[in-house]
Amino acid sequence: EVQLRESGGGLVQPGGSLMLSCTASGFPFGLYAMSWVRQAPGKGLEWVSSLLSGGSLPTYADSVKGRFTISRDNAKNTVYLQMNSLKPEDTAVYFCARGYKGGSFPIRGQGTQVTVSS
Repeated sequence: EVQLRESGGGLVQPGGSLMLSCTASGFPFGLYAMSWVRQAPGKGLEWVSSLLSGGSLPTYADSVKGRFTISRDNAKNTVYLQMNSLKPEDTAVYFCARGYKGGSFPIRGQGTQVTVSS
């Protein structure tokens, strides 16, 4: 069974940082590109960042470029999202998903809530 499990969300003040983690199981993680997507209250799914299977070609949405960093550790079947300089508009449920930018991301985890508020 394919599983993706996110962790690391929480409440943070504007300007703060969080690191999200996602551990995968049930498929050969090292062969797949991975992404982070998010869904803000009342809005649709928004792509945030993607990374190829070998850890190359990180790509980011313009809204997070320069503030977020995606990385992965294939030995641990884990993908990360380091989020710095967080803004209230970053508030959303964040999901890790199998696949690269441009996909529909049908395979994703249950999500972790990130709330940026003073």
